[in-house]
Amino acid sequence: MLNLGDDDNKARWRRLEELLGKLGTGSLSRLSKAEVRELGDLYRRAASDLAIAREESRDPVLINYLNSLTIRAHGEIYRAESGGARVARRFFAQEFPQAFRRQWRFIFAAFAVFTTCFAAAFFLGYRDPSFASAIDAEAVVAMAESDTRWWERLNEANQIGSTSILTNNINVALKAFAYGVFFGIGTLWVLVMNGLSIGGVVGICYAADPEFGNALVTFMVAHGVVELSCIFIAGGAGMRLGYSLIDPGDMTRAEALKKNGLEAVRLAVGCAVLLFGAGLIEGFVSPSAMHPAFKYGTGAVTGIAMFSYLILSGRTLQSSPESSQ
Repeated sequence: MLNLGDDDNKARWRRLEELLGKLGTGSLSRLSKAEVRELGDLYRRAASDLAIAREESRDPVLINYLNSLTIRAHGEIYRAESGGARVARRFFAQEFPQAFRRQWRFIFAAFAVFTTCFAAAFFLGYRDPSFASAIDAEAVVAMAESDTRWWERLNEANQIGSTSILTNNINVALKAFAYGVFFGIGTLWVLVMNGLSIGGVVGICYAADPEFGNALVTFMVAHGVVELSCIFIAGGAGMRLGYSLIDPGDMTRAEALKKNGLEAVRLAVGCAVLLFGAGLIEGFVSPSAMHPAFKYGTGAVTGIAMFSYLILSGRTLQSSPESSQ
């Protein structure tokens, strides 16, 4: 039976009080790494002692003392772990890239749908002049034939253009994610329509003038790798939602949606942050007069950096249960 007179127990509890007193109203940064580990260990031991005391002891003084001690320790540890900066750091260092790797099949499926539609629309836009009307791109034909490079207008007000582009990109990604609740059909619609639209416009431009088409691709390449990848990731998140409704397993559809919804939200939130960077590039770098090699290099470097982060980050911290999902 536990009692306050036990020297070993009393020493541990007193040490926990000392560490809590050292913290005061500050954060865990006031403690050394060894003391932080010691605090966590002493808290767990005190919580275990409290459980035993409640079962074996009728001493209200002992129970109240341990209860107060564990509440104080729990509050300090929880407050430190729930800090905004710490939560954000954990999200981007672990949760987002791990979610990306767990859901790569859905993300690849989104990529395949978009790419197939892009390729088909490019071919039709390049070979069939009437295709422009099918995707409501007659204005693109007129601008391509008159060499009117509409994207260069962004140079007139980069800040405004960047904000508008960023808002539109996030809107597309969120639609690709959120529309997944319609059994994935909404996500497929967003991917198909964007693939047809972008592929058709590029094909129309090349058909009108290869040099004009090259200029458009040069504009797109700096930001396009990150931007399109985010659409694929958000689309994969939407497909994950849709699939959880189509095949909920031994859960109800509501339970499956709730379980997989958190994973999909991780992907969507991560995409929104990445799109912020892509929007800045699209507003300031892509429409600039910089040499094409610099823009292609920007696309390559940002793409390599992004996928290196998504593939490698958080691997040592990823647990086997998560990786099996």
